[in-house]
Amino acid sequence: MSKTDLIIIGAGPGGYRAAEYAAKQGLKVVIFEGDNVGGTCLNVGCIPTKTYVHSATFAEARERMAAVVPQLRQGVEGILSHPNITLVREKASFTDAHTVGDYTAPHIIIATGSETKWLPISGKDNPCVVDSTGLLNLNTLPERLCIIGAGVIGMEFASVFRRFGSEVTVIEYLKECLPAIDSDIAKRLRKQMEKEGVSFHMQCSVKQIADGEVFFETKKGQTESVGADIILMATGRKPRTEGLGLEAIGVDLAPNGAIPVDDDFEVITKLKVFAIGDVNGRQMLAHAAEMQAVRVVNQILGKPDGIRFDIMPAAIFTEPEAACVGPTEDQLKEQGIPYVCKKSFWRANGKALAMGETEGMLKLFASPEGVILGCHAFGAHSADIIQEVSVLMCKGTTIDELADMVHIHPTLSEILRDAI
Repeated sequence: MSKTDLIIIGAGPGGYRAAEYAAKQGLKVVIFEGDNVGGTCLNVGCIPTKTYVHSATFAEARERMAAVVPQLRQGVEGILSHPNITLVREKASFTDAHTVGDYTAPHIIIATGSETKWLPISGKDNPCVVDSTGLLNLNTLPERLCIIGAGVIGMEFASVFRRFGSEVTVIEYLKECLPAIDSDIAKRLRKQMEKEGVSFHMQCSVKQIADGEVFFETKKGQTESVGADIILMATGRKPRTEGLGLEAIGVDLAPNGAIPVDDDFEVITKLKVFAIGDVNGRQMLAHAAEMQAVRVVNQILGKPDGIRFDIMPAAIFTEPEAACVGPTEDQLKEQGIPYVCKKSFWRANGKALAMGETEGMLKLFASPEGVILGCHAFGAHSADIIQEVSVLMCKGTTIDELADMVHIHPTLSEILRDAI
């Protein structure tokens, strides 16, 4: 049995970031990966999807994805070639709380990510039903695409494939798309996508898939159907834990299938086993996994940090894109938190007008004392604006202090300043 300082299971954004940071701090690291390094994000998630978002045609998107993904994967391979890192290209499972495969270590990080959550719908095994990975692997553009689910994955692909020329229909069980986004912002984004030709069926429940038809029940209890060449199951993701041997360390999964952890991402058993990223079910975002990796390695090293996991920006790369940080207005109301809401619009911004990107709206929330509580927006480069707000929130900035900060003219960042 070989001894090392740290074992990591999974080489996605959380795993390889943990390995890189730990190795640079002098720890000896063994990282297991049974598939391509880079995880879902790099290989079949964030990065491939963004090559589609920034491509004009389906053929161009396929070509760009084939070039970008291997290049970035090679970069991760380079990170994992550090002399303090041993990459073991095989799946891993626990023998006990300190042993994985042929290695033993005082600390172990589980970073196995997530996988598609399939709805138990009759007909879901039909070859025309795919998840996001299957959709990205298509060689021909579907004439008719039906998307089940109007979350991040569903909305991004709806926007992209409509632009490529597919007839796109989205079926969603909830009242509005993108539940993490302020409902006012989400509705405006959906309406804009409808103008672009995407059809939405909200508050509808899919019942069956048969003979190229998706049958669903409307909110009025009526049964309707829509025909499709390809059907995308975009109903979320679930933690990937199968085959880890968690029973060997006495870990019981949470009701959502995640590995339960404390606020420092240590598995509740207190065995110096940690779980980061999608597998712990807390914040299923690549950048969340990376920062959780930093927190865990800091815990191992005994180093304090000031990472704010309660402030987690996120973006949806539709056209136009949307982004958010902090609670929605509905959540503020439900929690009884006093707030003021400031609004601004892309159509009033000089740079947006010059770019021909006038669709967009921003909502900034602050406490009665002026401390920024959150911000939700849709419009060109809204992710960049929300990132600025996230930084300000981490420092407890007030709207009066923001008003004193110079913003370059003409830029879209002035939309944030104009809100106050």
